[in-house]
Amino acid sequence: MTSISIREIEQKDNEQVAKVIRKVLVDLGVPKVGTAYADKALDCMFENYTAPRSSYFVVVENDVILGCAGIAPLENYEGTDVCELQKMYFLEAARGQGIGARMMNICLEKAAQYKFEKVYLETMPYMKAAQKLYVKSGFEYLEAPMGNTGHYSCPVWMLKVL
Repeated sequence: MTSISIREIEQKDNEQVAKVIRKVLVDLGVPKVGTAYADKALDCMFENYTAPRSSYFVVVENDVILGCAGIAPLENYEGTDVCELQKMYFLEAARGQGIGARMMNICLEKAAQYKFEKVYLETMPYMKAAQKLYVKSGFEYLEAPMGNTGHYSCPVWMLKVL
């Protein structure tokens, strides 16, 4: 029997994390432009989340990364009370087991520890399973984006008050 754990990202995880994110995005048919796929940060996620009030987590089973997610202050947003749930993706092998809910709880707890008041996210309209988790976690739909993440191809915006 294997055990799945969730831990903070380590530098040695960078390559695996980038592969997981790109694979999930390609599998889901997400545009490569205007989404997380094109982010320069994908190849150095550990380094990107060393910034203040930022954390990134990985789901690991037998030293293999199956998923990931993190929080960081919302980019290009006036104010310090909003963070963004970022790059939450899981390989097919990790889906349907409650791992997404576990990861969500860890990210929301960390956001509260960092004294954020709200958590924002962006997603794609056809990512229905993800949206179901977001709604169940207390996120509500917004009419327009907040901040400017550069993800202009993601037309679904959601916000949760902590």
